[in-house]
Amino acid sequence: MAELATIARPYAEALFKATQSDLAGTAQWLTELAQVAGHPQLLQFAEDPKVTPEKVFDLIAGLVKSKPSDVAQKFLRTVIENGRLVALPEVASQYRAHLNALGGTSDALVYSAFDLDAATLTSLGEVLQKRFGRKLNLTVKLDSELIGGIRVVVGDEVLDTSVKARLEQMKVSLTA
Repeated sequence: MAELATIARPYAEALFKATQSDLAGTAQWLTELAQVAGHPQLLQFAEDPKVTPEKVFDLIAGLVKSKPSDVAQKFLRTVIENGRLVALPEVASQYRAHLNALGGTSDALVYSAFDLDAATLTSLGEVLQKRFGRKLNLTVKLDSELIGGIRVVVGDEVLDTSVKARLEQMKVSLTA
């Protein structure tokens, strides 16, 4: 089977071209659909030959928080009918990459051992934007294994200032 990135590319590009009037809104509903569609049990349900594409569509439409727009419904039906539901999370990722390239921004995933308040997140965002040299869209995920500090992933770049990483560095130094 072809790589998911290869399968997702034409869908992401077509959707990006078709939704130029509301790129941010499309990114929002596409992300929501991708989160629902990425669930293993839903994918297993959708792959059952006894289940019709309409039942899969109705299930997904019922699970999303807001009622899908007409464009979202048509897009979702196309993806389901073509058997590409498994690629939907990758479609959302590639769509987001197109959106970021247009705006000159990048997505940054910040792993933190503790919750970050709004003021801390704002100041962290400013520091990280200077460090990476571009505007960043921050998303925070909790990871208690870090013990303290943060780990930031921007594309293929990683900045790890966590206590866990420092302990690993010390371990390597002491055992070398």
